[in-house]
Amino acid sequence: MTKRMIDVRDFGAVGDGRSDATAAIQQALDAAAAPQAAVYVPGGVYACSMLRVPPRVELRGDVGWSYRDPGGSVLRLADAGASCLLNLTGAVGATVTGLSLEGGELGAEVHGILVDKSDYGQEDTIRIERCRIARFSGDGIRLRRIFAFFVRQCMSIHNRGDGLWMRGWDALIADNCFSGNGKCGFGAYEENASVTLTGNRIEWNRTAGILIQGGTHYNITGNYIDRSGGPGLWIRPRGAIAPTVVAATGNLIYRSGKPEWCPADEPHASSQVFFDGARGLTFCGNTLNAGLDDYARGQVSPRYGIVCRGLQSCVIKDNVLHGGATGSLVEDLGGHGEGVVLRDNVGSRFIPGQTPLASLNAVLADPAW
Repeated sequence: MTKRMIDVRDFGAVGDGRSDATAAIQQALDAAAAPQAAVYVPGGVYACSMLRVPPRVELRGDVGWSYRDPGGSVLRLADAGASCLLNLTGAVGATVTGLSLEGGELGAEVHGILVDKSDYGQEDTIRIERCRIARFSGDGIRLRRIFAFFVRQCMSIHNRGDGLWMRGWDALIADNCFSGNGKCGFGAYEENASVTLTGNRIEWNRTAGILIQGGTHYNITGNYIDRSGGPGLWIRPRGAIAPTVVAATGNLIYRSGKPEWCPADEPHASSQVFFDGARGLTFCGNTLNAGLDDYARGQVSPRYGIVCRGLQSCVIKDNVLHGGATGSLVEDLGGHGEGVVLRDNVGSRFIPGQTPLASLNAVLADPAW
């Protein structure tokens, strides 16, 4: 059986970047609700206020975006007073795929994609795939009380908040780029659990690459975390709630703690990783390297490699810090409980001209490049 496809043009939507397409696209979404159909947004630029996606409906566009520019099927925010562009609250089983969502930095705390539930209820099981979500005044993706979801092959870039803000659990987040956001690439500040972060590129985010506050049961594997304002990976308590059961392996963390972005209220935030109060953490087989901005500009950072405090039942070993930091490779702040292994984290301090990075930056600084 072929899934029915509804074209937003049949409801009067015009992708000229000027005409208000909100009512037409919403009518198409509402028409798709009963048959659980797919709604197709052809290539073009559609000016919109907030759109609500019904349960089990797919909102689909033509992928045509690049790193620097939107493209293909573009939904562009035209209402500074909206809470978001796409509202997936209650949209159990919905899919959003192949769209460019453009915020234009309109308003205050306007999010690209929003789930905002008063309770967890049933599994949301939403899928956000192959989308570019850019320049929103809030978070690119904000999921409040989310229960089971997938974010795959997306780019959440240059938003004032987090690339992905999550309060909830049961997530698979894979093969995305969270880049240039005003806070974190991935930020979990309230209750959060049961998350797999795999194969993501998380770069140039001002507060941290990945920030987990009081979370539990994370698998963080094979990510590339580059040029964060604070730690590339920052795990810390949420009040009296300690972060627990985190496995992080095979990640490359590069030039964290960018000096002019580093939080002033935390003297150890200029670090590749900062583990504060963790229980049941495994951090093994990762590679950490300090560096400059692109084109050999700016200051080398971070000051510290691995910073840890107040751990219990944790293993941090067999990581490599070749040119890993400008200061201490391992900064142990003490206060640990039982069962902490902290050893065999080999490497060297960053010395200009004596690391592979010097050769790379020389190439990038060459005008011929």
